[in-house]
Amino acid sequence: MVYTAAEADQIFAYKAAFARAHPEIDLVWVRDSTGVITARLLAETRAPRADVVFALAASSMMQLDKAGLLAPYRPQGLDRIDSRFRDRQGPPHWTGEALWSAVVCLNTTEAARRGLPTPTSWRDLTKPVYRGMISMPDPGSSGTGLMEVASWLQTFGEDKGWAFMDGLDRNIAAYAHSGSKPCKDASRGEIPIGVSIDFRAAQAHTRGLPIDVIIPSEGLGWDVEATGLMRAARHPAQAKAFIDWALSDSAMTLYAKNFAVVGVPSFSRPVPGLPADMSAHLAPTDAVWTAANRDRIITEWTRRYGERQGGKGKTP
Repeated sequence: MVYTAAEADQIFAYKAAFARAHPEIDLVWVRDSTGVITARLLAETRAPRADVVFALAASSMMQLDKAGLLAPYRPQGLDRIDSRFRDRQGPPHWTGEALWSAVVCLNTTEAARRGLPTPTSWRDLTKPVYRGMISMPDPGSSGTGLMEVASWLQTFGEDKGWAFMDGLDRNIAAYAHSGSKPCKDASRGEIPIGVSIDFRAAQAHTRGLPIDVIIPSEGLGWDVEATGLMRAARHPAQAKAFIDWALSDSAMTLYAKNFAVVGVPSFSRPVPGLPADMSAHLAPTDAVWTAANRDRIITEWTRRYGERQGGKGKTP
């Protein structure tokens, strides 16, 4: 039983590759957004169902570990994994496989029709010209949303970070349930600007949709997709086999098709539509801080902006 926040269109490739490596193991996938999967695992503490957690934000994995839900396991090939992708405990309770960030998706057709300038920074998005023109993920349900909110708080400082989000909120048309939706909506022309997952923006751009991928000058919030063994796993041997596969050369090759930075550095490749030097654009974000402050951040964000959660908002 695999609980995951991986994108639905990526799971097909992962499932097929694992089946080739381990035809004797049947996988059952439970997939949802990061916040939903994290909440579900915490809610199931007394009656756990998952054997392994896959492609969940490292900041969420830390929260699960704090609740005592993860077991230590040193996967095969751990020494090959970039230190940014590793749990600091030994043996680790989780290990990362790929890094993702949040960028700005700009629908150039809609921007031109509405006379919108191209933003170059996060702060630009607070300008009145973008009133009702922006969508971003809800940090309560989306790991991408939490990651970016936490990055703004760390980049600007807490007081200035919340002040920035107060200004941004005035320009928000809707807060989306997932990290992909803002860019999907921008791709369809439903909104001119979406704060969204980097690989979803790159896909839209390379498919010929009128999407420009904007890298704000202050840097990108980022987190690591990670995998861990559940302490109460009913099939621990099979779960360990899955974790070993998740860090294998075969899996890294699949991750590199979507992610510009993967756990084994030699497998990282430029992703069409994203900067070749993606690592140089990452903000100095600390996932440990994000994990430690997750509940406080979501509570404060909901108090300030929660009236328009779940996609309800102003019509652009």
